[in-house]
Amino acid sequence: MEEVLWPPATFLGRLQPSTREQLLAVGVRRSVREAQVLLREGALETHVVLLHDALVKVTAALSDGRHALLAIRVSGDIVGEISALNGTPRTATITACRPSTIRIIHRNAFRAFLRDYPEAALEVAGIVADRLRWANRRRIDFTSYPVRVRLARVLWELAAAYGRRSPRGLVIDIRLTQDELATLCGAAEISLQKALGGLRADDVVATGYREIVVRDSEALRLIAELD
Repeated sequence: MEEVLWPPATFLGRLQPSTREQLLAVGVRRSVREAQVLLREGALETHVVLLHDALVKVTAALSDGRHALLAIRVSGDIVGEISALNGTPRTATITACRPSTIRIIHRNAFRAFLRDYPEAALEVAGIVADRLRWANRRRIDFTSYPVRVRLARVLWELAAAYGRRSPRGLVIDIRLTQDELATLCGAAEISLQKALGGLRADDVVATGYREIVVRDSEALRLIAELD
């Protein structure tokens, strides 16, 4: 098994090496292309997707036909675990943001793994709790802060977690549309455009084709009103 340094907050990053190797051995390795849908909202499926070397976005359909960006997931994360464990339809669509490698783990194999390794089951519960806590905090942000602050907070989180350092600054090249970024901030697209334009005018960020560069991370942090 190849040695990989999984991010510590991800499922694989939380597991002991021997437990992690057992889980990787259970999964069937697949290669996926950029923009390929891995899981589709509403589908009745029974497998879990383990992100081996991947970057994906989690979206959900809105009543007006748009799609809300709910989260980003990275190498080491699992997706689809809730539907696989309780047999309910998928609650979101998972789409690859770049060419990626994943592992497919069928429900029976995943359940057997969790029975054999109770510490892994506790980590799954911990991940679900962390995601719920994050969602609750985001709802509080929506009601407590203006769009400029919410946008700064989202960009700060994306840059800190997924930013790539370059001479230009921290590059967020996850290929998000403005509509997706607006839903992640809980804002109308026109309000998002105005707030993003203000950050550009202040030389805090720069934007390109589906790319955002944080040019002044300290200024962004101040605008985000983060401690």
